[in-house]
Amino acid sequence: MKDVQKQRTVSLISHGGAGKTSLAEAFLYFTKVSSRLGSVADGTSCLDFEPEEIKRKSSLSTSFHSVPWKGCQITFADTPGGENFLNDTRTVMEGTDGALVLVDAVDMVKVSTEKGWAFADYLNLPRLIVINKMDKERADYYRTIDSITENFTSPKPIPIAIPIGAEDKFTGTVDLLKNKAYSFDAQGKPTEQPIDGNLQPLVAQWREKLVETISETDDALIEKYLEGQEISAEELDKALKEAVKANKIAPILPAGALKLIGISGILEAILGLLPSPAARGPVEGHSPSDPVQPFLKEPSVEAPFSALVIKTTVDPFAGQLTIFRIFSGTLAPDSGFLNVTRGQKERFGQLFTLEGKNQKSIEEAGPGDIVAVAKLKVTQTGDSITDEASPVIFNALPPMEPVVSFAVEAKNKGDEEKVFASINKMTLEDVTLRLNRNNQTKEMILSGMGQVHLDATLEKIKRKYNVEVILKAPKVAYKETIKGRAKVQGKYKKQTGGKGQYGDCVIELEPLPRGEGFIFEDKIVGGVIPRQFIPAVEKGIVEAMAGGVVSGNPVVDCKVALVFGSYHDVDSSEMAFKIAGSMAFKKAFLECKPTILEPIMLLTVTVPDEFMGDVMGDISSRRGKLLGTESHGKKQVINAHVPQMELLTYSPVLTSMTGGRGSFSLEFAHYDEAPAPVRDKVISEYKPQEEKE
Repeated sequence: MKDVQKQRTVSLISHGGAGKTSLAEAFLYFTKVSSRLGSVADGTSCLDFEPEEIKRKSSLSTSFHSVPWKGCQITFADTPGGENFLNDTRTVMEGTDGALVLVDAVDMVKVSTEKGWAFADYLNLPRLIVINKMDKERADYYRTIDSITENFTSPKPIPIAIPIGAEDKFTGTVDLLKNKAYSFDAQGKPTEQPIDGNLQPLVAQWREKLVETISETDDALIEKYLEGQEISAEELDKALKEAVKANKIAPILPAGALKLIGISGILEAILGLLPSPAARGPVEGHSPSDPVQPFLKEPSVEAPFSALVIKTTVDPFAGQLTIFRIFSGTLAPDSGFLNVTRGQKERFGQLFTLEGKNQKSIEEAGPGDIVAVAKLKVTQTGDSITDEASPVIFNALPPMEPVVSFAVEAKNKGDEEKVFASINKMTLEDVTLRLNRNNQTKEMILSGMGQVHLDATLEKIKRKYNVEVILKAPKVAYKETIKGRAKVQGKYKKQTGGKGQYGDCVIELEPLPRGEGFIFEDKIVGGVIPRQFIPAVEKGIVEAMAGGVVSGNPVVDCKVALVFGSYHDVDSSEMAFKIAGSMAFKKAFLECKPTILEPIMLLTVTVPDEFMGDVMGDISSRRGKLLGTESHGKKQVINAHVPQMELLTYSPVLTSMTGGRGSFSLEFAHYDEAPAPVRDKVISEYKPQEEKE
């Protein structure tokens, strides 16, 4: 049975290109789990194994692996850093006990790193910071520290090691706590060496800052520090570990992952400073029967089993693979559990640990382990799974909302069913994908986190399911309505030699307030239209409204009163009055100042202060109406009503305008009258189609 104290579960987070996967490959090679140093650049990475990732040289999905280190097991999640795939990063972070935050020594802190840090804040994850790529041209450790401290204030970033040299002269590191220098050979093995005389003043300066920062987190140590007393290495070690666990300090280390420089120091820091599941403490959920009643799960092997599903993958041959983090208890193959979220029991066969694209069968798993089982029936990402006798629901974060939408259709006729079946399978794997049908436009709408997200999804669908999908700009669901009143007659009279058709009705049409829909009022007196034909008139009007009159879009917000008419004893029928009602409505509609309504969205944009003016100006240029702003720290939240048609390409524009540091959400607000140019365009586009039909 595993010792929970010897387990570490860590997520690697950063912006794309900072070297998370390269660092993970260095861990595998240095600990001899892998016999070769995998490379993202040449497509030999153990962790970026999907063809779409190899093509883009970037992680698009989280992969998992474990390494042994000094009698302990470190399980790490190599998360994607691209803006389009951050939901995967956030979800997986819920299953880890600490975060390793990478910052590029050349590019410094970028937007995805800021968002990953914010996720860690929300989840209260202790973290280490690695300044990677110290061996690259223009690498600057101290300038990068400035960037880190400018962007992140809590937990307080402070170096616990500094580099020896930079760029092509980066050869080693100095451990500030031990006051020792190390050089590294081609295999990453460290060798202690004297601290160079020219480096000693810098070492002394940063060590003093480190000692002061650690002392500030402990009342006893700060007293000794202020009195000028010597603080032992043991005292500093213990206080630093407690400060990291309490999220008061985020230690910084230098590295050059491709040259294996600093790898051993990072592994030491993970083991020595980040908490085990036991040190992290109980995980809070709530009782299924009482959502406000907290329920704590102790990270003990003796406790009842509980886990949270953090990822799902779907393979056309192997089926669904469900990946989960165990919080308490143990699990063995050929057993089962209760899916508390969905209230159903699940059974499974083999139990796997994950090694990149491979799965290794295991006989037991416990707290801190990230494991997988295949072919579950109902379980999905975010579900809580537990022992049946001790159910709990963990407070999983809801998926991030999609920000772009496209109409989808099969490239080849006859592939429609395959297209939608394959997309539905992908939505099981990726909870930020949404597939919905727009009943008005008759289009299937695929929504996601960005253009890259959807492109990668369609590439995967083509590879896995051998079907090609086309993305198109979605049609906007306009409506028609009226601004005037009219009274008209609709008469349908047809004689074909036998029994004829006769229906005659007079209606009054007037507008209703926005959002009121449709009202039909029967004002027939004296039996001028028999009672059995009145519903037919209404049906004809409703059908005419559904198909629209001037643009092919549904008619809303109007009242029809049936006031007069006539009938024929022999020739009148329900069909004749239905046609008469439709004719009367269309004729009246054209006399009532018809207009077009467009959907208005509530746009909520979150941007740093410096971009606020540009973003507000852009919103105004899109016919937006600003509703107000709120300050959230260094960021501003802007709320506005903006026509949907003006937002179809908003995502890449906001990214470009803010350097990727802006985010937004959309929800439907209401319909409003479109301006004349939009109205005329919608109507003119319908006429050629109407004539064709």
